[in-house]
Amino acid sequence: MFTGGADGNGHLPRPRRPRRGGLGGGGMGSAPGQGSSAVQPYPAAPPCTDYDMAYFKAYSHIGVHEEMLKDHVRTSTYRNAIMHHQDLISGKVVLDVGCGTGVLSIFCAFAGATRVYAVDASDIAIQAMEIVRENGLSDKVVVLHSRVEDVIIEEKVDVIISEWMGYMLLYESMLGSVIFARDKWLKPGGLILPSHASLYMAPITNSQRYQDSVFFWRDVYGIKMSSMMPLAKQCAFMEPSVETISGENVLTWPTVVSLVDCYTIQAQELETITAAFKFTSMLQVRQKSKKQATPSLDGNTQNASPSSKKKKPDVSIVLSTAPEDAPTHWQQTLLYLFEPIELKKDQNIEGSVTISQSQQHARFLNICLKYFTGDQWYVKESVMR
Repeated sequence: MFTGGADGNGHLPRPRRPRRGGLGGGGMGSAPGQGSSAVQPYPAAPPCTDYDMAYFKAYSHIGVHEEMLKDHVRTSTYRNAIMHHQDLISGKVVLDVGCGTGVLSIFCAFAGATRVYAVDASDIAIQAMEIVRENGLSDKVVVLHSRVEDVIIEEKVDVIISEWMGYMLLYESMLGSVIFARDKWLKPGGLILPSHASLYMAPITNSQRYQDSVFFWRDVYGIKMSSMMPLAKQCAFMEPSVETISGENVLTWPTVVSLVDCYTIQAQELETITAAFKFTSMLQVRQKSKKQATPSLDGNTQNASPSSKKKKPDVSIVLSTAPEDAPTHWQQTLLYLFEPIELKKDQNIEGSVTISQSQQHARFLNICLKYFTGDQWYVKESVMR
């Protein structure tokens, strides 16, 4: 949610639909600022790995930023949130973590920010400098080309803004850079946009996906290829799938997997997240023919973006990726079961889901889904990389 208030409250990224540049960013050397001494380096900056460098390089591609900017829901919601909090931004110092092309920094400048530090580790920062210059904002927007963990800013900031959300909300682990920036530079009572986020999960059905990816092999131009089906299942359903589904695919009310308060959450809390669930099917789902499969579980995310303490008790600006809302470039993250489950109305599905940062690379996510239904336990493990 975007609400306001001055009270403080191996693969990288997918080439098909990559996300935005750097885990932050920042400049090499001092930036202009107020005060006579640099802020002490707290907390300690994590090392920059080869995975990080590959990640930053991936986000130098213009296609990544074009896709995000063309996501009207995403970009217009951020603009609306910035203008809604204009009285908390005007005359203030802003830090944009992972600025990309600088669009959010420029929105903040339009809202009256005195100075905006636009930080990004990807080479897209070089283009952001040109965009800032083209818009006559070089006196307000300072683009810093480096990780936010390495940059030097010689003043505290009043506002931190960042579009850190990844697939399934937490993929890419960019939130850690926002936490780092918060702990190092945000003034007491400062504003964070977004301020809160929620990750939801619900069981879904999508028999057409099984038809297209698995049952297709039963008859290929009159040739029997059923022997390909086990391999097809592994290839199609081993890793999480990012797709757009509709509310009609969802079988029950969602459950909350994680609630994120950007003012208080600590990086260690993101290393492992576990949530129990119990769903009761509202619809009967079964195989209507030998060619129709059923259902899968959906790690559906709802990227509710920010809120600090609410500026107005009855106002919050929400950026949602729920299936029933307008589609975004985040889509939904689906965990397909290798073997679909037939459900009856009012049948229970219960278990737990654990999402943990990979030991191999913190930007990857390990997902372990344990579920019980029909007197049997199942386990589905997957890696989002």
